[in-house]
Amino acid sequence: MQEVLKEKNVPVITSAPYSNMANYSKMEEFLFRAEQDLPGDIVLYRINRDGGIERLKFNYDGTDMYLLAAKVVWGMNDNPSIVYVSYTRIEEWKYTEKGWFGYTLCVPKYPEVSEAVDGSSMIRIKPLSDECREVSKRCVYLLGYQGNNLLCSDWDRSDMEGLDYNGLYEYLYRMKYGERYEFSGNSSGIPAEEFENLIMEFLPITAEQIKKWAAFDSEHQTYDWERLGCLNYSPTYFGTSLPEVVEIRDSGEGNNVLVVDAVCDTFICNDAVITSELTVKFNDDKSFKYMGNKILNNGTKEVPKYQYRIKRKN
Repeated sequence: MQEVLKEKNVPVITSAPYSNMANYSKMEEFLFRAEQDLPGDIVLYRINRDGGIERLKFNYDGTDMYLLAAKVVWGMNDNPSIVYVSYTRIEEWKYTEKGWFGYTLCVPKYPEVSEAVDGSSMIRIKPLSDECREVSKRCVYLLGYQGNNLLCSDWDRSDMEGLDYNGLYEYLYRMKYGERYEFSGNSSGIPAEEFENLIMEFLPITAEQIKKWAAFDSEHQTYDWERLGCLNYSPTYFGTSLPEVVEIRDSGEGNNVLVVDAVCDTFICNDAVITSELTVKFNDDKSFKYMGNKILNNGTKEVPKYQYRIKRKN
């Protein structure tokens, strides 16, 4: 569908992670002109996972920007149906050097509403390189910043005690097997060998170290696991951020340094809440191992303190 619309010479993106915008230069030209207070408009199409299409028309009158948005989905017998049309003034917007268009719609605020309404959105205009897109999907997308702290803490081979191994397990499981981890709940936890083998496949760590630093039940030889929920996790804007690899460097010894930005499109509209250097070792068999992570510019002070899912017993 994107390829068909691309031939119409209009900007078009998909909702898939790290989707590059076709005909992005037209959208960028509109934003450059708006930054110079020059009136204009542009129509952007977004194709969703279910095949529905959003039509986003941005109009700048020289002072204010407005968004006319409409969405069409496929109904019975593949007949298209409009599910909404809205016309809203954009309260504030910006086009970043990295190529992200962030904007906040005028939405009801307290005391009109009892809970905050998020009118923020971010759209990547300038495409990522193919290599950065592929490595983003492969190495960081399924990790994210919610439920584990591999990407949002400082660690290396000499200091790995602070990683949340019990929280990290389900994300590594999905990376390896391509499906979500489902705990039966009929046992006291995850069997030690199963847990340790998966962690050691992705991290430079020994079984003895995992037993020492994770929540481990020595009596049953199992590792504790709990589903992420309201009792062990307090939602934050930062937690919803998208990790995006923006640069890849060869650091020698078979290692690569991935420069990863945390892109947050809720409320704060920030294309780099924190930036980290994630060291990864890629193997010939297409497997890889995380070797360390370094948060740049004292970024850990800019994000909420990490909340461990399970308290260690040892």
